[in-house]
Amino acid sequence: MSEDGRPDEPARDTDYDLTEGSLLRPLVALSAPIVFTQLLQVVYNLVDTFWVGRLGGDAVSALSFSWPPVFVLISLGGGLTLAGSVLVAQHKGAGNLERVNEVAGQTLAFVTLFSLALGAVGYLLAPAFLRLIGADPGTTVFTYSLEYMRVIFLGVWFMFGFFVFQSLLRGWGDTRTPMYLMAVSVAVNVVLDPIFIFGFVDNPLFGILGMRGLEADLLAATGFTGHGVEGAAMATVLSRALATIPGVALLFSGRLGLSLSLADLRLERATVRKIIEIGYPASIEQSSGALSYTAMTAIVAVIGSTAVAAFGITARLTSFVFLPAVGLGMGVETAVGQNLGARRADRARKAVYLAVGMLVAAYVVVSAAGIYWARDIVGVFIVGEEADRIVDIGETYMVIVAPTFAFMGTFHVIKGCFNGAGNTRAAMIMSVTAVWGLQVVPAWVLVTNFDMGTTGAWWAIAVMHVGSALIVGAWFLRGTWTDTVVEEEEAAATAAD
Repeated sequence: MSEDGRPDEPARDTDYDLTEGSLLRPLVALSAPIVFTQLLQVVYNLVDTFWVGRLGGDAVSALSFSWPPVFVLISLGGGLTLAGSVLVAQHKGAGNLERVNEVAGQTLAFVTLFSLALGAVGYLLAPAFLRLIGADPGTTVFTYSLEYMRVIFLGVWFMFGFFVFQSLLRGWGDTRTPMYLMAVSVAVNVVLDPIFIFGFVDNPLFGILGMRGLEADLLAATGFTGHGVEGAAMATVLSRALATIPGVALLFSGRLGLSLSLADLRLERATVRKIIEIGYPASIEQSSGALSYTAMTAIVAVIGSTAVAAFGITARLTSFVFLPAVGLGMGVETAVGQNLGARRADRARKAVYLAVGMLVAAYVVVSAAGIYWARDIVGVFIVGEEADRIVDIGETYMVIVAPTFAFMGTFHVIKGCFNGAGNTRAAMIMSVTAVWGLQVVPAWVLVTNFDMGTTGAWWAIAVMHVGSALIVGAWFLRGTWTDTVVEEEEAAATAAD
């Protein structure tokens, strides 16, 4: 037993308890693998964009059109995984270790069912989604986009399964194991992407490696000429599977602290209700963000396909910049969840201040680099006859938006605080207000009424970054976020019994 009477927990060097001792060191140790894992998540998109960019502007535009609808549906289910993280973190902090496995198993089962339903809906409605955001049926871009989307939706569980695995372990305090699995998956994707896209005909990978002779031999043996844009989706799904299947197996092995059994997968009404109660605002928040990206794509599409290609590239670059903030926000989520479960609201608040301070300092440097090397950074991801125009638009984006990176980083960290407390509705309200009221509506007005083109859209994004930080900061300072969901969840489970 521990000094406060709680049961001892399995001691592992990959688990972190943030309720005792120094806070800075374990917060950094917990968050660093999350940040790296989030960066690896973005590498999937950047790798796709890099290799598909060798096919030209239509192929890049296809990714820009296809990803928003995919992101919307993934966000609907992905938000539910947050409930697992919150419940695991707070029950661990409170010492309810038996209950940890129960809520973890039910989160895995519920999200699995939900993801399979979303995958079917996405596959069937993919053409309608593309028409909705401005892709023209019958064009090459439309065909490429539809092929990419449908492959992703067929393999959508491999994305959801890893999200659940990562979320449950994050709540437990283990962030390194998901990082290791994701690193292997991304490394495989780097190789599979060009193979599935180009096959063994003029494959840039073989050119880079100086192995054209081997490429010719493989072509003669297989006759494989690649699947183009659709091949990028195939490679992504297969690579994701290499992380998800071992990850889910490890949850049942007992080697990671969590030790699920088949009985834990049996859904209970009270627990499912709590998962939905915590998760649905996060689903709305994340899908709203994805919808806003879809809306921004549609607004930029009014300007032209070249603008869409530039937006697709810069959006991926920006997500690369922000995901460290998202990762650190997830670390704060765990710190807040464990400390509120242990009745340590003071430590939860301190974790937020520490994380914001670290991020602001880092983003000052990142913003300066983004502005100085804007043209070079954007130019890496596009070649072809329209490349110069796309790079011009992307450079303007970086000059306008990069100075606001620290504000958006602050938003993600403080939002993680609300999520860790289980107050996902507050996070939802703030996010929806920011992305629609401060970004989408102003962008539409500036692009259509003031004829500012992409510059108007870029200014709307910058305003949203600053405004969202001010909104979430003011709400945080109110101090009304320190309640815990553990007692409510336990009471609901007891009533159901």
